[in-house]
Amino acid sequence: MIPRGPALRLTVYLGESDTAHGRPLASELVHRAHRAGLAGASVFRGVEGYGASSRVHTARLLSLSEDLPVAVVVVDVPERVRAFLPVVDELLDEGSPGGLVTLDEVEVHRG
Repeated sequence: MIPRGPALRLTVYLGESDTAHGRPLASELVHRAHRAGLAGASVFRGVEGYGASSRVHTARLLSLSEDLPVAVVVVDVPERVRAFLPVVDELLDEGSPGGLVTLDEVEVHRG
């Protein structure tokens, strides 16, 4: 549980087909966040997007993509999130060198 007040939101943007240690990268990030004791992690699957390749990936019926965009989002107190960043970097180096990582200061109203 996260206490009310200042927190940090970590968002990792990657492709659905990215892998690390033989499993989907998004899943590996969630399991590593859990093992690290972070308050929670969620994976959101996009219906359309593009990234470093500049190639648009879409879930539209006529052009089904096998590599839709996904975002892994973690919110916790700043020190826990920052301590987790080396793990994120290690996994991205292996599975998605073009992955984008953002940090946003947020305020937890209810956790």
